[in-house]
Amino acid sequence: MILGLNMNLCVIGAGVVGLTTALELQREFRNANITIVADRFEQDTCSDVAAGLFRPGTSFCGPTEDITRKWISDAYRYWDDIRKTEEASDAGVAQLSGYIFSSTDPAIVRNHYIEKVLPLYRSATESELKLCPGEWKYGSFFTTVLTECRLFQPWATKKFLRNGGQIVTEKIDGFPNLSGKYDVVVNCTGMGAKNLCGDHKLVPIRGQVIKVKASWVKTAFYADYDTYIIPGFQGVTLGGCRNFDSYNSEPCKHDSAAIRERCEALLPSLKGAPVIREAVGLRPHRDPVRVETELVEFANGRLKVVHNYGHGGYGVTTAPGTAIYATRLVSDVLKSNSKL
Repeated sequence: MILGLNMNLCVIGAGVVGLTTALELQREFRNANITIVADRFEQDTCSDVAAGLFRPGTSFCGPTEDITRKWISDAYRYWDDIRKTEEASDAGVAQLSGYIFSSTDPAIVRNHYIEKVLPLYRSATESELKLCPGEWKYGSFFTTVLTECRLFQPWATKKFLRNGGQIVTEKIDGFPNLSGKYDVVVNCTGMGAKNLCGDHKLVPIRGQVIKVKASWVKTAFYADYDTYIIPGFQGVTLGGCRNFDSYNSEPCKHDSAAIRERCEALLPSLKGAPVIREAVGLRPHRDPVRVETELVEFANGRLKVVHNYGHGGYGVTTAPGTAIYATRLVSDVLKSNSKL
């Protein structure tokens, strides 16, 4: 028996987590029928707001330390493999270097998750600490990858469709809606999982960014107070803010003023840089990130579900790693005759 033959698999959600999961399912189960079901796509997703720099925070948490590290290393290899292909520019993936500075705590500029994963992660020199205005006491320089989701999501969608995938535009309010249609459903609904699963551990962390035209900026900069400047394919992202448990999806003029003030103080050449757009995303934060199986039972049936959500502000960074892990869980479900 060929695993996946005539199987019907479904991914709910079409953000970066859903798309990378759907592509991974296609790679693993070439004979399966795979469908993405979502009501929001591309520029309507939270992923579209992200700057997309591969730099998972030290607070990112899977079920165990080893699994968390595996997700991160798998994700970096996934993005870096795309970077090395001829499709890299179409997919919005490129290599980028940057600095992180702090005037308060040396721990801020360290990252135990990626210091041995990235090709370069070192302490900043004394002269580098003087690159930007400020009394910087600690700093690091690193080389990583960037994924521009405004390019990656359309690219991934086209690839999914070329591989024979199907897309259904529909809002899923409950798992019973999918009963009898699919052998396994992978839940990549992000903040939507709060209502879909009744998951009270899932909370939004509101983020706001400003995209500006500043073609001369070729290096990323991070600093204290959630300040960051990240050049991409379609402008430079200035940020940011982290409003815990905030559902405000509209740009705030006060946040905009604070972001510009902090970023222009860090890199004065940004003063007067024209705004391309301002955007807000509600990051789906959960501790730990939920990637696990569940047998959902209801009055008239049951459904085998693999959850993959709760990445917070690190969805773009870690999506491929959790997608690979979730795909293995789907394989386990298909191989098993048990009830999970």
